[in-house]
Amino acid sequence: MTHVVVIGAGQAGASLTAKLRSEGFTGDITLIGAEPVPPYQRPPLSKAYLLGKMAEERLYLRPAEFYADQNITLRLDTRVTAIDRVAKTVALSDGDTLSYDELALTTGAHPRTLPAAIGGTLDGVFAVRDLADADAMAPAFTAGKRVLIIGGGYIGLEAAAVASKLGLEVTLVEMSDRILQRVAAPETSDYFRELHTSHGVTIREGVGLERLLGDTHVTGARLTDGTEIAIDFAVVGVGIAPASILADSAGVDVGNGITTDAHGRTSDPHIWAAGDCASCQFQNETTRIESVGNAIDQAEVVAVNIAGGDKPYVPNPWFWSDQYDCKLQIAGLNIGYTDVYVRTGDAPGVQSHWYFKGDRLLAVDAMNDPRNYMIGKRLIEAGRSPTPAQITDPATDMKALLKP
Repeated sequence: MTHVVVIGAGQAGASLTAKLRSEGFTGDITLIGAEPVPPYQRPPLSKAYLLGKMAEERLYLRPAEFYADQNITLRLDTRVTAIDRVAKTVALSDGDTLSYDELALTTGAHPRTLPAAIGGTLDGVFAVRDLADADAMAPAFTAGKRVLIIGGGYIGLEAAAVASKLGLEVTLVEMSDRILQRVAAPETSDYFRELHTSHGVTIREGVGLERLLGDTHVTGARLTDGTEIAIDFAVVGVGIAPASILADSAGVDVGNGITTDAHGRTSDPHIWAAGDCASCQFQNETTRIESVGNAIDQAEVVAVNIAGGDKPYVPNPWFWSDQYDCKLQIAGLNIGYTDVYVRTGDAPGVQSHWYFKGDRLLAVDAMNDPRNYMIGKRLIEAGRSPTPAQITDPATDMKALLKP
């Protein structure tokens, strides 16, 4: 009987194993996770969970009994230390060895950290990636405390929003010229800068961290412009890196993440990969798509193919972020955009930014504008592009753009 072993019990791993069963796969399935809890949602960790508005059990993707009911063996609180591709076995941290017929890597990504030489290992310096991280930092989010957020990407901005809502004194530093520079247009940066400053957050752009200060616990920070600020704790949000070391050590091809073909197969015909750790093809380019939607969709395609299918993965990227009362929804990828056109809604704060490469629509950032998000998403998936004049004209019936 075929044994499928899945390494990584996050969104991709959970989706892959469930899809295998729904595809009628009757072999053995083992899902291995390094954390002591069943697969759970990560996005709420820096939002509702950190705010105390979501209990741990509500994070779980499925009840624990689901895995037993589906005859999926969960090996939690267990790490894979090595893959032997010749013997087709994996070595586990508890000393056990498992044989596999097909192996799937859904190892996700890990947060980039600050070096110890600049204070990165001081007490009171936190990252936001898993449940243990969120639990460790939650007690620090107390009204009146001073927090430094390092990094102006979405994780940093979400943490800043939570801290501000809880009454903390928040300073955010971003060494690039503007927040969100790597992922969004200046128009979107401007929107969120104004949103955060209106809530009392101090944003310092074009200023990096020289070092964190303190003997054992962080007490302050020296910035690259020479200024020093007193803080009670710091949150590091300087990006993530694919967790591909295990694959690399086993001799599986790794580039920007674990290299996969259109079906999710790696350079080893019996090893597959999906989610944040894996590359994919999007518009004739190899990339990684760091999102829940991609983790689910790519993993489900891999499951179909492990079960005997022949389905290529065609990404339809979408993302979201919640900050204060603003819900940002993103459709598509803005890589290579040349122009951005702004459509303003009827209510304050309602806005959408439409990314074009020449006359082709690539992506949409929609702030509190779910209707135009869905219209943009459907247009992108259909390969259709409105004109800039249609986007910017308040009189345009946007829904009519979907008609053949």
